[in-house]
Formats: sequence, C-alpha cells, structure tokens
Amino acid sequence: MSLFDSIDASASGLTAQRLRMDLISNNIANINTTRTGQLTPAGNQIPYSRQISVFVPRPASATTSFAGVLGQVLGQNGPGNGVQVASIQNDVQDPFRLEYNPDSPDAVKVAEQGLPVGYVRQPNVNMVTEMVDMISASRAYEANVTALNASKSMAAKALEIGKG
Repeated sequence: MSLFDSIDASASGLTAQRLRMDLISNNIANINTTRTGQLTPAGNQIPYSRQISVFVPRPASATTSFAGVLGQVLGQNGPGNGVQVASIQNDVQDPFRLEYNPDSPDAVKVAEQGLPVGYVRQPNVNMVTEMVDMISASRAYEANVTALNASKSMAAKALEIGKG
C-alpha cells in the first residue's frame, strides 16, 4: 500500500460520511412532510420516507506491480481501498407514524389495510435516531481527517529525510 493509497482511502471515507450527513440533514428537514406528491392506489398521500446510505468497499484497482499480481494469484487481498456509496435507500423497516386528524387535507379518505379513515401518515423519521446517526457520521468524518493528516505528516517527514 503506497502513501497515496492511504490518502485515497481517507478521502473516500470523507466523501461517504459527508453524503451521510447530507442525508441525515434532509431527513430532519422533512420530519413533518406528509405530502410528497405520491399517492397509494386508493388515492391516499404517501409521506416522506427516511433515507439511508449503504456503504460498500471500493473494488481494488488493477495493479501491475509484481507484489500486486502475486497477491492476486495467491488470493490474498491487500489492505482496503476505501469505501463508496452503493445506494441510497428508503428506510422500510420503520413504519410510518399514524396521527388521528380527520380535518387535515392529507387525512386518509379511503380505508386501506392497516390505515383507517381520518388518520394522517407521518414520516418515519425519529429525531433521536437522526441525532445519534449525525454524531456517528461526525466522529467517522473526524477519524478520516485524522488519518489523512497522519498520512500527510508521514509524507512530509519522508521528504525531510530525503533532503538529508
């Protein structure tokens, strides 16, 4: 693993965590959005659905060095190559909250399975969950910044040694 590989891995982590924080901010901003323009087959409003990001390891870059080819032949995967966002998905595990408000324009007009008339479906965004996720993303971002700074420091020291 070269010096630039470690910088590249840290940079990919920074980008992924920034996207994660953007999604969390979007979720918080839409915590009360009951109208998205989408309707159920019965004509009832579909509220905002919480979004989450899915991270996967980045595929290893093609290498032509002897050590890289030997490692591939022997089936040894070297150190990680960073992360990438595989997809942004709607959270389907947490159900929408139901609130009885028959006067709302977004209240259910036609009953559906599990959805009685007069109820308004609220987004499945929980402020406590979002704040915990925001702290986690912030700490991961800080860890990637620290790793990036360590790589830069090692490069600077190596250049100093080379000046001799």
